[in-house]
Amino acid sequence: MGMGMGMSMFGLWPTLMFIVNGLFLLLGLYALYLLIKLLIRAITAVELYIDEKRNRRF
Repeated sequence: MGMGMGMSMFGLWPTLMFIVNGLFLLLGLYALYLLIKLLIRAITAVELYIDEKRNRRF
């Protein structure tokens, strides 16, 4: 009985690791998406700041 349990555990392990790696991959892609959104907002904010500074000079 214990032997069967061990064999099924060894069969389950690669599948479990695959699922965990898949979740980490999805988490990484989501983090990348959020980072890109943040960078776009930061660039827009910097452009607005620069335009505001230029308009005050003249």
